[in-house]
Amino acid sequence: MKSLMKLGLTAAALAALPQLGLAQEAETTPPMADIGFIFTTFMFLVTGFLVFFMAAGFAMLEAGLVRSKNVTMQLMKNVALFSLASIFYYVLGYNLMYPGDGWTIQNILGAFSITGLEPVGLEGAEPDLTYASVGSDFFFQLMFCAATASIVSGALAERIKLWPFLAFVIVLTAVIYPIQASWKWGGGFLQEAGFQDFAGSTVVHSVGGWAALVGAIILGPRLGKYTKDGKVNPYPGSNLALATLGTFILWLGWFGFNGGSQLYMDTAGNVSDISRIFANTNTAAAAGAAVALILTQVMYRKPDLTMILNGALAGLVSITAEPLMPSLISATLIGGIGGAIVVFTVPLLDRLKIDDVVGAIPVHLFAGIWGTIAVVFTNDSANLFTQLYSIMVVGVFVSVASAVVWLVLKAVVGLRVDEEAEMNGLDTTELGMEAYPEFYNA
Repeated sequence: MKSLMKLGLTAAALAALPQLGLAQEAETTPPMADIGFIFTTFMFLVTGFLVFFMAAGFAMLEAGLVRSKNVTMQLMKNVALFSLASIFYYVLGYNLMYPGDGWTIQNILGAFSITGLEPVGLEGAEPDLTYASVGSDFFFQLMFCAATASIVSGALAERIKLWPFLAFVIVLTAVIYPIQASWKWGGGFLQEAGFQDFAGSTVVHSVGGWAALVGAIILGPRLGKYTKDGKVNPYPGSNLALATLGTFILWLGWFGFNGGSQLYMDTAGNVSDISRIFANTNTAAAAGAAVALILTQVMYRKPDLTMILNGALAGLVSITAEPLMPSLISATLIGGIGGAIVVFTVPLLDRLKIDDVVGAIPVHLFAGIWGTIAVVFTNDSANLFTQLYSIMVVGVFVSVASAVVWLVLKAVVGLRVDEEAEMNGLDTTELGMEAYPEFYNA
């Protein structure tokens, strides 16, 4: 009898196991309404740290393209600018970039409140489950802001003082970048006008390019770069291996830059679009490098590695305004034209005696303008007049605002190191340490 009772209890327990498993699954499986929120938040975090890795790319690219005596300064600037952008974007920039229902007095004053995140575990919060967490969105958008400042760093290398440069970075990341970004990505008047800029050929790249161009003009060229008879003295970079590494890191980070700008990963259609963006992004970069390879062989009888590296970056910038809609063939053409732009505009700047150490202005400004215009060839909702109007609005605003900040800094503290410091290198004179001490002490 006891054996029969044990057998019955065992059978009842086994019968209850499936129900127990279902109950546990119900407790651990998120509701369907949460799935899109979870996946989109996860996408922002993953693509955000890919864009973060671009900071290493900029640092390596610039360290490789400046002369040995200025490498430590470029590394210092890149670490410092990212750190300052991370702080000042949450203190002011993020709220300026998203002014809610417009530029009302209340919203302007509200921008001066510190950016807040959801409480731990979403305890007591009512998040918008149709989008993503505030923390992930802030993290992702911060990476774009910091990338804008990195563009300026390379163009003004080898002759600008550290602290005035960092002061400009604070204004750029806290005020200039967020205000113009709000006009498009914050639902402002450029968005309402129909401006198309998927991931920031204008909003990010040309903004950094305009700020760099104005700074380079005000700062002036490096000593001895241009002679009185119009000749250009080449200043070879210190380490082309580092520059190449930096380019590949930037290329990798761009998948997050463009892919994350899909903004949603909550449906099969959105995931498919992200894969399409990845493919187009890679193709445009490859085309930019290939065109630069061919053109430099034809023009100079030898291929130029630095032009090829910048050609790849120009292809990436060119496709950034619209990486979703083009076919692979269209992406190839868009990126290839970007690579050609670099080859022709680098010597153009030299003829104008505008000294851009790493080629940031051709890559980010000129290719950024081209990429914004190219949207009209693949996106039927884009209008050429609107694209040109938006380019001009952003260009005028950033140029004027940057000029004011650069000129104020020049008048108050000075922008440029003295001639002796520039000749000896900023590593020893500004920082007191060399990137390659065994080279100097040999």
